[in-house]
Amino acid sequence: MKSNKITLVVVCLLAVTFSIIFSSCKKVGPDAIEPEIYPSEIVQAWINFDLRLLRANPAILNNFIMVQHWGYSSIALYEATLADNTGYQTLSGQLDQMPSMPAKTQGLSYHYPAIANAVMAAMKRYYYSNIPAADKTSTDSLEAAFNTKYQTEVDAETFQRSVDYGKAIAQIIIDWSKTDGSLSVNPPYVLPVGPGQYEKTPTAFAAPQNPYWANNRPLVAGIVAATELPPPPAYSTDPSSSFYKMAKEVYDMSQALTVAQKEQITFWRDVPGGGHAHWLAIFSQVLSKEGNAAMFDKAVLVYAKMGISQSDARISCWKAKYTHNLLRPVTYIRAVLGQPNWSPFIATPNHPEYPAAHGTFSAAAAEVLSKEFGSNYSFTDRTYEFIPLPARNYTSFNDAAKDAGESRVAGGLHCWPAIIAGNTQGRAVAKYMDDKIKFKK
Repeated sequence: MKSNKITLVVVCLLAVTFSIIFSSCKKVGPDAIEPEIYPSEIVQAWINFDLRLLRANPAILNNFIMVQHWGYSSIALYEATLADNTGYQTLSGQLDQMPSMPAKTQGLSYHYPAIANAVMAAMKRYYYSNIPAADKTSTDSLEAAFNTKYQTEVDAETFQRSVDYGKAIAQIIIDWSKTDGSLSVNPPYVLPVGPGQYEKTPTAFAAPQNPYWANNRPLVAGIVAATELPPPPAYSTDPSSSFYKMAKEVYDMSQALTVAQKEQITFWRDVPGGGHAHWLAIFSQVLSKEGNAAMFDKAVLVYAKMGISQSDARISCWKAKYTHNLLRPVTYIRAVLGQPNWSPFIATPNHPEYPAAHGTFSAAAAEVLSKEFGSNYSFTDRTYEFIPLPARNYTSFNDAAKDAGESRVAGGLHCWPAIIAGNTQGRAVAKYMDDKIKFKK
């Protein structure tokens, strides 16, 4: 009996010894094969850096560059980290014309945060290539800071292998993105002319914004046709018509705005940054609130679902806008309601009325976030405290999307049918993506 006990102790000691030696050789704390063991720190850090760049460079990084960057960056991040892991699958063969991705080398270790760092830095350098030199230096510094940290967590070969893999995936996605039509040179756009047609709006009377964006290849094949909207209310100048009444509602509301409404309008004006960036900021705040309940894998997955749906919502929305080409409330109110000096509380964006862009993007984001974090997820939105604008409390993501829509009517930018149509289309885009694209096996 004594001999058996001694043998058991020796076996246990040997097992512990070999375990220590093996771990030391790998120089890895947690098992590098499982991405869910890591916190979401690296994902959130690059999101917050993205927000900083967008706010600092609004003339360079517009909504179109931002959402295209988000869409493709999120796909690159997902493919480089989650796609070949247990329970997940690649988006190649699912997203429209997406090329196949190189697999990680079997039997070798990878450090997923290091991969993510390489992906996000590479995508930033491509899409944000026109930012000032100081911001490019900040990009290098952020990447270097995380690389310094990660080099203490794994051996040199594993670290370099991870960085190289992240860069390789990023370049493949960048090359794919160059074929989506966004780099095409289009002829000068000529505004259609006629009753109810969109006209340039005061005070800038700027040219229509990106009228050819709808020609770009969406990420999800068939999504534009599947989320097509019915026509807006028939144009009419008759005071008894629904068109006249909906415009007059906007005008009447503008004459009696409360302090609360003005705060709501200003908050969802989304300057600086834009509407997509606002929902990216909300996602970052959710990650902070969730803490360890939303680890690396969850952050990457939701970032991808939001990025894809936001990118395709922009294309679907722009297709509808320039198909229906409806005039804005300010044009109608000045010409038909006899208020030639009327202006909305905030300036009207330079694109057609129907559907509302904020309504579309907000509904798409709320749909994704509700599915991932719950339909009754309460949160405090502190996106613009840095301005400072007071935080706003919401009982759900849909509650926030509703607030965004209301702000655009109160602000004099849209009539209600455009908001309702945008909400319908945004939800449809997110649902169509969720039905057609399978991230998990």
